Amino acid sequence: MLNGKSILLGITGSIAAYKSIDIIKGLRQEGASVQVIMTKASRHFISPLSIEIASDGNVYCDMFESPLSHLSLPADSDLFVIAPATANIISKYANGSADDLLSAAMLAFSSLSRPMIIAPAMNWKMYESPVFQRNLKYLISIGVKTVGPERGSLACGEEGIGRMADIGRIIEAIKGSMQEQDLAGDNILVTAGPTREYIDPIRYISNRSSGKMGYAIAKIAKRRGAEVTLISGPTSVVPPDGVNIINTETTNDMYKAVMDNISWSSIFVMSAAVADFMPAETKKEKIEKGDVSLLNLIKTTDILKEVGKLKDRPIVVGFSAEVGYKIERARRKLFEKGLDMIVFNDVTADGSGFDVDTNEVVIIDREGERKLPMMSKEDVAMKILDKIKGIKKTYG
Repeated sequence: MLNGKSILLGITGSIAAYKSIDIIKGLRQEGASVQVIMTKASRHFISPLSIEIASDGNVYCDMFESPLSHLSLPADSDLFVIAPATANIISKYANGSADDLLSAAMLAFSSLSRPMIIAPAMNWKMYESPVFQRNLKYLISIGVKTVGPERGSLACGEEGIGRMADIGRIIEAIKGSMQEQDLAGDNILVTAGPTREYIDPIRYISNRSSGKMGYAIAKIAKRRGAEVTLISGPTSVVPPDGVNIINTETTNDMYKAVMDNISWSSIFVMSAAVADFMPAETKKEKIEKGDVSLLNLIKTTDILKEVGKLKDRPIVVGFSAEVGYKIERARRKLFEKGLDMIVFNDVTADGSGFDVDTNEVVIIDREGERKLPMMSKEDVAMKILDKIKGIKKTYG
């Protein structure tokens, strides 16, 4: 994703500065090279030597070590990240100050029309200050992207908003800034995870879906510029940033959420593993073991089929998880449910089942099919969205 990209990282005087090492490691694992500028204050929290070892490059600390570094470093960088970004550096940049190497480099970078990301980190009183908020809003208005901060326990022992965003969120924001926004203007509705059909207040029928595939599709769609709504069954997967989340539990809950949101969607991806059956009756009290000899089941609503019937429907994509290579079932579903595309996978294949981060799928549309090799679910999501984009072109 970031192969060959050059990232300029600014580190300022926050206790969160120690987390910068993990940012550097994460970026290098993605194939990026990282140059680092440290402020004088940041060196009270972490040593330049530690950063130099992590980045495998020079660390720049002083304007006069290399007199033109405030120009050459921005010129050689695809993206500028300041993490952590203190109230001081944010206010300096908002007001055009350039009295140290980092602020001067930020000012020079602003003329290059390249993405800049800041990850604020400070006490909640500073963050909520009207003066700081004015400066932050100004930077956002000129195109600077912010990640966080998060609410929680702060270094001073107080609770509030001001913690630097999680490392994963920062790296995802960097990936999004480097990604072509080829789905900008699309409204994508994605379902993910299992549904639960209650037998009584304690017991339910469900399945082993983790939701990882649907969440990956939502994340990559957002990264590519789409407006995304994710309708999720019960799952422990962390939702992607910037995605509208609707939590559901039963199939009827999910059906209602889909129908409430389908009209504005240009693309609908049904990756949720909806329970096919539900109890004919849900008991209000816990059923005693000796009272059950037979459980009567009825079919749940086929959400995908109902969407396929709509007259003014979006592009509709389904999933077919099978036990064994029963690809013919997927091909039948494509036509029987009025889909534009279906994604088949054999959940018994190694690395392609439940609770794993990889998948091996076959993408099938009305023109043919394409078998993909084993890859991460995020890479599978990228291929699925590429194919959807091709279908959009066919529709004109």
